[in-house]
Amino acid sequence: MIISFIAKVLGAATSFYMIICALRVFMTWMPGMNVGRAGVFAKSIVDPYLSYFSKFKLFKTERVDFSPIVALSVLSVANNFFSSVAISGRISLGFLASLVLGASWSAVSFILSFLALCTLARVLVLVFKWNSFHPLWNVIDAIVNPVLHAINMRIYRGRAVDYLQGLITGFIFLAVLRAAGGALVGLLSRLLASLPF
Repeated sequence: MIISFIAKVLGAATSFYMIICALRVFMTWMPGMNVGRAGVFAKSIVDPYLSYFSKFKLFKTERVDFSPIVALSVLSVANNFFSSVAISGRISLGFLASLVLGASWSAVSFILSFLALCTLARVLVLVFKWNSFHPLWNVIDAIVNPVLHAINMRIYRGRAVDYLQGLITGFIFLAVLRAAGGALVGLLSRLLASLPF
């Protein structure tokens, strides 16, 4: 009973902290917004946590910072773990491992989905001959082109291919990787959660 109570309290605390972190991330997207005292309070309690993850270059590209996703994923693992302990009253290493795996894949799958959607948008722009000189497309190209180059180098073995063909190939590869990875991680998570220890 004591373990369940402590887990409920910690679960509620991590849920509240996740909400504050998400609001803080939203606030950074609108730097001119008047946040008031609540915003100052949110900044003071979550910025040290978010800043810790932003130190890792692994979570950043030249244009995009994915560290908030990783930070929220860690909180999600903790929250799900506390919720499980609150219900079962016991700590399972297998379930904890499945949570870590699931949260790690959530961050990776978000990035894969984001890249796939950006690539699909670029395909549509070329197919329908929309304005491809908007500054937004320069940002998207800077994000997806290094990834597409790496994919096409492995698939086409350095052969020159049409840009549209390269985009379509990259999109299909990312979509298949996202689907196959999700199925595999789901299977492994269930196996880990079923372990008796």
